[in-house]
Amino acid sequence: MADADAFTGRLDPDVYVVTAAAGGERAGCLVGFASQCSLRPVRFVVWLSEANHTYRVARSARFLAVHLLGREQRALAELFGGRTGDREDKFRHARWREGHGGAVILQDATAWFVGRVLTRTGGGDHVGFVLDPVEWGQRETDDGPLLRLGDVITIPPGHPVD
Repeated sequence: MADADAFTGRLDPDVYVVTAAAGGERAGCLVGFASQCSLRPVRFVVWLSEANHTYRVARSARFLAVHLLGREQRALAELFGGRTGDREDKFRHARWREGHGGAVILQDATAWFVGRVLTRTGGGDHVGFVLDPVEWGQRETDDGPLLRLGDVITIPPGHPVD
């Protein structure tokens, strides 16, 4: 593992808040593993921890929403990264609306998209959800730096990893 840390320890990717809705439940979490994975057609993959409440809701969701946050939005990252939906409704503390297919869109996100879940793939302790973007948006006056892993590494996880 120490050898891999020599590589992964240098990474500082953007972080995302991924939200899901299914079976009358809403869920959302802070995600550090995500990426565009195809040019034509455009596809995006987000990796959700199997230990996470959001993963359990996302398994039944047809659509997920993926949100980018600006550096000034650490409080929103703390809400979705430092608390667990197993114990509280995070959406009581965030402005949100319903999007395409019932997806949950955080209204204060810097940019976002809703993606139809095309497939799921295993990857260790996370499952990748490959998404086909069907709806998107952004704040009109926000072009500042995005929140990155290095900005949130000190947030204690709401659902601790063993």
